[in-house]
Amino acid sequence: QVQLVESGGGLVQAGNSLRLSCAASGRTFTNYAMGWFRQAPGKEREFIAAISRYGANTYYADSGRFTLSRDNAKNTVLLQINNLKPEDTAVYYCAADLYGSTRYDRAEEYEYWGQGTQVTVSS
Repeated sequence: QVQLVESGGGLVQAGNSLRLSCAASGRTFTNYAMGWFRQAPGKEREFIAAISRYGANTYYADSGRFTLSRDNAKNTVLLQINNLKPEDTAVYYCAADLYGSTRYDRAEEYEYWGQGTQVTVSS
């Protein structure tokens, strides 16, 4: 079992930046590729970014405003979001995928999920 806890969400003004953190516990962190997804009200959960087990590879749905990194010594994954827009308003979820997959953008590939952290962007 892997426990994931997201933090760092909140209410921010458009144009600002935010850094979301995901702390993992329970199993060997480096066995897991990590991903971030978000879900806005009334919408499907959508892929944001993923990072391989040792951080060598990162994948983004939309490059430019998002930066994903991981610190395996601290069992933590960080998602930096710059130039926030009102359409970024959503619940943001961290997820873990045992050994990783080429289908890193598919939510069904991830075995463990955090409870989510709310990000609200005001215009």
